[in-house]
Amino acid sequence: MQRLSEHIALAKTIKQLNETNSNAIRYAYGLVVETTRSRNLIDKFINTIIAPKKIGEFTLGVQSFLRLYVYQTRVAKNWGKYNLQEAQNIVGLARSILGWKTLLQVEPYVGFLLTQQLQPILEASDDEERLSLETFQQLWFVRYCINLFGSEEAATFLRASNIPPPTYIRINTLKSDPDAILQKLATEGVKLQKTEPLQDTYKILELKQPLNTLESYKLGLFYVQDKASCFAAQAAAPKPGSKIFDVCAAPGAKTTYLAQLMQNQGSIISVDFSKRRMKTWRQEVNYMDVTIAEAVTANACLSLPFIGTADLVVLDPPCTSTGVFAKQPSAKWRLSQKSIENMAEVQQQMITNCAKKVTAGGYLTYSTCSITVEENEMVIEHFLKEHPDFHLVEITPELGLPGLRGLTQCRRLYPHLHECNGFFIAKLKKL
Repeated sequence: MQRLSEHIALAKTIKQLNETNSNAIRYAYGLVVETTRSRNLIDKFINTIIAPKKIGEFTLGVQSFLRLYVYQTRVAKNWGKYNLQEAQNIVGLARSILGWKTLLQVEPYVGFLLTQQLQPILEASDDEERLSLETFQQLWFVRYCINLFGSEEAATFLRASNIPPPTYIRINTLKSDPDAILQKLATEGVKLQKTEPLQDTYKILELKQPLNTLESYKLGLFYVQDKASCFAAQAAAPKPGSKIFDVCAAPGAKTTYLAQLMQNQGSIISVDFSKRRMKTWRQEVNYMDVTIAEAVTANACLSLPFIGTADLVVLDPPCTSTGVFAKQPSAKWRLSQKSIENMAEVQQQMITNCAKKVTAGGYLTYSTCSITVEENEMVIEHFLKEHPDFHLVEITPELGLPGLRGLTQCRRLYPHLHECNGFFIAKLKKL
């Protein structure tokens, strides 16, 4: 079974169905994302109703119907008054898609799913399971966050992890003067707020039309990029004329912003193992008028196929994405405690390989969109023990909170505190 994100899975389905109605596509995407986000609560409710059966005993088609049915008729209405006609229409549509014989096995339950209350289920759960259900998070991750942050802070973080952060853009100064870009965006009805203390970064306050339909978007005058990601590039502090190795570079946000900060002067060699993602990287680099970047497809876990060393190596390795569950809710259901350990091993291999490519007096930056210590502070701790010729340095501009486990030079950002993705950044200098 392929592990696809909501976006890719829906894109494949739209292509198969040859669907072109943008409103239908937008509605379908929202329905899929929100149903996926609350899957554990939905499954708990369904399993209580259909006991002793479990939702996993049915085919994927029936499972999808049950989840979408409960989401649309109950969760979307905050478990309040239901619409009988809507429920009947959904069941009728499911019969036409799955076949009446397939749906027959669960039809006796649809009435109970429509009328039974959630509160008794929550009241029968202990505190940790109730928090897990109310925040749509796996129980092991709830316990992990409680151990990391304490009960109150964990609850706040977990709830915020379901709310997509504001949309940020980074204006592209390789294309035009900042004032001119801002003026054009204003004439297109975009209301912005400067994100201090970052440069080039703005929060979207108001739109009159979707960003990707704006002329300024089509001209490449800005790039949609989260505040935390913009911060990571600025923390690296690339200089015009520098030589940079950009590791795990696709789909291109990092490369294009590094080049912008370098004023298109110097060189960037970008590596990623995914041919599909590097195809997107090439499109983004061309689109944003980057002229100093070169692409290499390779696995950074094995080695970096670069000749010589660089003034700056920027590593944004694969991670468990525990800081971006709001945007990628399907990611949280694929994870386990073992996933964190496995990912940390990959990250250790990558940062070790990157260290070999840093010139004396040069820098190595490491960032993830995860909030776990195993993937962040513990990776850095292990790295420093193995590489005494490196040491942590302070990051500017100052944003977020200090790192944990005494690594105060590192920075952490959280969705409930900083209105952005959860993120970790470390910057190291080689003697």
